[in-house]
Amino acid sequence: MSKVIIIGAGGVGTVVAYKCAQNTEVFSEIVLASRTLSKCQAIVDKIGAKNMTADTVDADSVEQLVALLRRHKPDMVINVALPYQDLTIMDACLECGVSYLDTANYEPRDVAHFEYSWQWAYREKFEKAGLTAILGCGFDPGVSGVFTAYAAKHYFSEMEYLDIVDCNAGDHGKAFATNFNPEINIREITQNGRYYQDGKWVTTGPLEIHRTLTYPNIGGRESYLLYHEELESLVKNYPSIKRARFWMTFGQEYLTHLRVIQDIGMARIDEIDYNGTKIVPLQFLKAVLPNPQDLGENYRGETSIGCRISGLDKDGKHLTYYIYNNCSHEEAYRETGMQAVSYTTGVPAMIGAMMYLKGLWKKPGVYNVEEFDPDPFMEQLAVQGLPWHEVLNLDLEMD
Repeated sequence: MSKVIIIGAGGVGTVVAYKCAQNTEVFSEIVLASRTLSKCQAIVDKIGAKNMTADTVDADSVEQLVALLRRHKPDMVINVALPYQDLTIMDACLECGVSYLDTANYEPRDVAHFEYSWQWAYREKFEKAGLTAILGCGFDPGVSGVFTAYAAKHYFSEMEYLDIVDCNAGDHGKAFATNFNPEINIREITQNGRYYQDGKWVTTGPLEIHRTLTYPNIGGRESYLLYHEELESLVKNYPSIKRARFWMTFGQEYLTHLRVIQDIGMARIDEIDYNGTKIVPLQFLKAVLPNPQDLGENYRGETSIGCRISGLDKDGKHLTYYIYNNCSHEEAYRETGMQAVSYTTGVPAMIGAMMYLKGLWKKPGVYNVEEFDPDPFMEQLAVQGLPWHEVLNLDLEMD
């Protein structure tokens, strides 16, 4: 029986809160905290769990975070706040002796750049403190890394080619909306693409490389090569990988809106002066775009996310392997009031915390998810609402 604090009350935080409340044998006490107390309290009231309370914290402030942790004395912090806040939360955890889990790696506010180096630098501190930090425990990153670890453990002697494929075939009925925080989403997809090839990183233009890929129960969708953070840790932890890429689908209407947003300067992340007030255009845009939390009610369709891997099997023979999950927006909404993109991130975050609290993913230091035993996590995925499927020796449409 353990106590957790969930920091962040967006769509993902809401899902994490719902799923923790469903697993009272592991999560005996749950605190949901964000900058706005009323927002947390509304979620707590809606869930109606007797073991859940709301609190408030500014996650940019180590001082406030430390006060929150000392007030509640949790066993673990589940960080689903903004990526800018990862380091302040990790600092507070170290000061208070609390283990840590997040779903996205740190990135600074003033540069649209993300990598694990800032958080990996905390490894020795967490080791000395006897604390565990689990990085990137959403779906991608997160389940994508666990899928890869599962493939390595059970099927491959050497993984050579890895493609992570992410399709959202849902329709929310809006002219333009992002499925998670608009500021983070637009920063991510407007950057140069990057993939790993033969020991080095290859940079491409934003969304420059694309192809049609076929997704189970969905069909063909145009898929675009992006850089995604889990590639950095996976090629480090599985050095036999010769090439690693990440693909995501976008519709033409979405891309047209995105191009206009960039062309008129609304994707800028630097401050401008507007009538004597300093504003960041992208943050202003975030304020006027639809809130991802409000998309679920009218969302139809499903997501499909998985790993396509080829290499040598345990007997040294060529093997192709595809492991994936499809998640219905409608079913996610019926269970949690959130759409499938929030659901597929929030459920794995809860499972990762469960793995730690059960002692299955517990060792001092800072780790990516693929560095733990994938089997108990995979067992819980199917139980907690994200069943997975495997296909062997299929044409992976990758060359």
